[in-house]
Amino acid sequence: MHPFLSRIVPIAFLALPGAAAAQQPAVPFDTYCPPDAEAACFGVARVMGLDPQGDGFLAVRTGPGSDYPQIGAVHNGDRVGIYDKRGAWYAISFGPGNRLGWAHGNWLGDFVP
Repeated sequence: MHPFLSRIVPIAFLALPGAAAAQQPAVPFDTYCPPDAEAACFGVARVMGLDPQGDGFLAVRTGPGSDYPQIGAVHNGDRVGIYDKRGAWYAISFGPGNRLGWAHGNWLGDFVP
C-alpha cells in the first residue's frame, strides 16, 4: 500500500441520493463501500499548505491532471474524502453534497477522523 494511503483514517460515509449526479468526473472512480466492509474503503484528509498570497484555493478537476477542466475548489482547512490515487492526483469528494473530482496531493494531508 502507498505510504500516503496507509495513513488514511476510516470513517463512516452516508451517501446522499443524487449527491454525485451534479458533475461526473471525466475519469470516474469507485465510491462504493459495502456495509460489511472490514477494511477502510476511503479516508479523509484536510486541505493545507495553500499560499495565502496565491490563488487561495486548490482546483478540483474532472480528471487526474491540470489539463482536465476545473469543476470546483477547496480551501485551506476543508475536509475531503479520499477514494483513489493516480500519480500525484487523488480522487476526492468535497463540499456540500459530496461532489466528486480530482485534486493534486501536494496540498492534501493532516488526515482526520
